[in-house]
Amino acid sequence: MNATTYPRVTLSRDPSAKARDFSLEMKPEEATPQGDSPPPDGAKKSIDGRLLGVKVDELARHNQFLFCTAGIVFFYMIYGYVQEAQFRIPGMKRHALFLTLVQFVLYSVFGFLEMKLYSQVRRIPLSTYSFLAFLTLATMALSNYSLGFLNYPTQVIFKSCKLIPVMIGSVIIVGRRYGPIDISAVMLMCMGLAWFTLADSSVYPEFNYTGIVLIMLALCADALIGNYQEKAMKQHDADNTEVVLYSYSIGLGYLFVGLVATGEFLPSARYFSQDAEWKYMHVFLFSVSGYLGIKFVLTSIKLFGALVAVTVTTLRKALTMTLSFLVFSKPFTLQYVWSGLVILIGIALNVYGKNRAHIDPWLQQTWLRMRKRPQQPSVEVQSV
Repeated sequence: MNATTYPRVTLSRDPSAKARDFSLEMKPEEATPQGDSPPPDGAKKSIDGRLLGVKVDELARHNQFLFCTAGIVFFYMIYGYVQEAQFRIPGMKRHALFLTLVQFVLYSVFGFLEMKLYSQVRRIPLSTYSFLAFLTLATMALSNYSLGFLNYPTQVIFKSCKLIPVMIGSVIIVGRRYGPIDISAVMLMCMGLAWFTLADSSVYPEFNYTGIVLIMLALCADALIGNYQEKAMKQHDADNTEVVLYSYSIGLGYLFVGLVATGEFLPSARYFSQDAEWKYMHVFLFSVSGYLGIKFVLTSIKLFGALVAVTVTTLRKALTMTLSFLVFSKPFTLQYVWSGLVILIGIALNVYGKNRAHIDPWLQQTWLRMRKRPQQPSVEVQSV
């Protein structure tokens, strides 16, 4: 089968950077699948970047970014609203893992149907998916389960600080050194998280530090997913539909075995059988919005890299948290605002540190343009 040539996003390493900085580079490469077996001759090429019927690869670069950002914000806003709403259903918090199981089933069905629709084939080895599925399961199961112990905005604010476990892990495991900007960003995030947690414990009667432990473990797993997905997708030229299907279907097997082994499967199934239409409607809407949101995130990772995707999702979480306070009644204190601003400054400082080579020239040009005032034309008055 003749390989076709098409644009592909790759990452080039900046050797002068102290931390792990990446720059985007577009170059044509041959499509050479590297999975367990090459696709058959009759198989269609993977439709990289096609979302909601839109061929993202054919859009201009800035339109690709706007389209992916709008999709991430829109679908995850729905996802966050439905997630908090369904955990307000009496008894749902005790069955969060079964809810995650149903969610994984729907994600797997969506991915399977989409791969069959476009005749796609698997490119990434199953050994890679076994680990990626474990990380995916740990992230989503622990995140859902933590809502039984935490206020929803507290969970969102913790999920916005993924940089902390990333940096701690890279220092311990890799021995990487970070500059003062990155260290300052992490310190601000830690201060903001501590302040936010103290505020939440003082006004939220159901606050429990077990939720903090659960969401931190979820963050550790989530911190690995972005770069791991990016590496696998680019190395094997895999489409994001394939990643969703195999990550969630294998994770579904892990979770099903765990629920059966712990004896939680049957009690949770009986609970969901009560008012089944209402509960499964929430889970279906929750899963559809989450699936489409994941598709947009994975497309953003493949086109722009993990850093851009994490930045967009972090801003989305700030909007979700604001929506939570506006729609659902809950205790509120101004300490939420001040601690959230401290965390936001830390996130902005981290983004600046990773993109100084691009931001500094832009700031200098902007400053010079502001200093240059247009000269007023002189008007001569002639006497008659």
